[in-house]
Amino acid sequence: MRRWGVALLIVLLTACSGSKEEQQDAENSSDPAESTGNQAANASGEPEAEEPEPSPLTVTMETTIGLRTDRRVTVSGETNLPDDTQVNVMVEREQSGVRWRERTQVEDGRFHVGPLGPGSGLPDGVYRLSVASMEASVQSSQVRQRIGPEGEYLAGEWVTQSRHGLGQVVEYSRRIVIGSESRRTRDDVDVLTYPSDAS
Repeated sequence: MRRWGVALLIVLLTACSGSKEEQQDAENSSDPAESTGNQAANASGEPEAEEPEPSPLTVTMETTIGLRTDRRVTVSGETNLPDDTQVNVMVEREQSGVRWRERTQVEDGRFHVGPLGPGSGLPDGVYRLSVASMEASVQSSQVRQRIGPEGEYLAGEWVTQSRHGLGQVVEYSRRIVIGSESRRTRDDVDVLTYPSDAS
């Protein structure tokens, strides 16, 4: 009997100590859950501060057109668009709709293309010079960060919706008159005459 009593006492002591350890494990395991719950409550109750959106970029654009002795033109521009911005520069003859274009990118706030025009030179007439930025989706990540994923941070008189529905783009234009037509025009256009040594 005594042996059975001692054995029963050992079993009871072992069971009690095990339940205490299990209870401590359960309490310890509940702590991370509570802290996670508190973090979730904080996240849902008090939203974390978001990074402020970039301020609008009011686009500036100035262009200079050079008329070469071979009767073709070069176009230089200055802009505050971010470096690496891809732009298309185009010269179009209004009378015929014939176009000459070149793609380039902004570097140090400037861009340059040319010469533009046929090998025989540009005939006298009225032309339209256009500078258009490519959609944000094809720009570099650095450019998208400044102008927005859909160009939404672009602002100013030259900013418009893309014809393809891909956000905002820049579309700058001005009219120019080349050659003898300049003597007859009274429109608000820029006049270019050929160098005196041009053939």
